[in-house]
Amino acid sequence: QVQLVESGGGLVQPGGSLRLSCAASGFTFSIFAMGWYRQAPGKQRELVAVITSGGSTNYADFVKGRFTISRDNAKNTVYLQMNSLKPEDTAVYYCNAGVERNPPIWWGQGTQVTVSS
Repeated sequence: QVQLVESGGGLVQPGGSLRLSCAASGFTFSIFAMGWYRQAPGKQRELVAVITSGGSTNYADFVKGRFTISRDNAKNTVYLQMNSLKPEDTAVYYCNAGVERNPPIWWGQGTQVTVSS
C-alpha cells in the first residue's frame, strides 16, 4: 500500500522559513521522481518543484532562489526547504511520486502552509 505523508506545514510570517517533509512507503522510493505541488484557494494545483531519481531538480519560476527540493533515499523522504516566504505562497502543499516526464502516480494528503503577519 503506497503512502505519502507530508508534514512540516504551519503558520509563518512573511520572510520566514519552513521545511516540508514527505515520508514515502509502499514502493521503491529511490527509482521514482518526487515532486511538490501546491493549491491555493480558488486556484488550480501547480507544480512547485521536482527531483528525479538521479537528483536533478526543476523549479517553478516563482520559487527559484527561495525553495530547495531534496531527497534522502535512505529515509524514503523528500523535503522542500522554503525560505523568504511570501503571502502568495499560502496554499496546501502536496507531495507526489511518479515516473520521470510523466504525470504523478501517487499523491499525499497535503499540508497547509499559511504565510501571514
